[in-house]
Amino acid sequence: QVQLVESGGGLVPAGSSLRLSCTVSGGTLTTGGMGWFRQAPGKERFFVAAIAWTTGNTWYGEFMKDRFTISSDNAKNTVYLQINRLQPGDTAVYYCAAKKGDGLWRRPQQYDSWGQGTQVTVSS
Repeated sequence: QVQLVESGGGLVPAGSSLRLSCTVSGGTLTTGGMGWFRQAPGKERFFVAAIAWTTGNTWYGEFMKDRFTISSDNAKNTVYLQINRLQPGDTAVYYCAAKKGDGLWRRPQQYDSWGQGTQVTVSS
């Protein structure tokens, strides 16, 4: 079973940038792709972005495309999430997830494996 490990979170001031990383181990994913979700305290897990391994096609959650960029390095089995102009409303635990199939990228129930999450806290 694959394992996902996120890194790159932290406490940052508003307006700064972060790049989150998610490295996959225990297997090579050649189908499907990876997604990023975030969850703030007391709120549901929210779709941020996803990328397909083979095509590189990307999908973004509502209002996410402006400041968020997802990318992948297939040789390193790593997916990145670049977040620019961070706002206090971005404060959440950010999770990466892997899915074997295509489609339904925005639904967390479609993902097969999850990382433990990395905390992003944005101060005003």
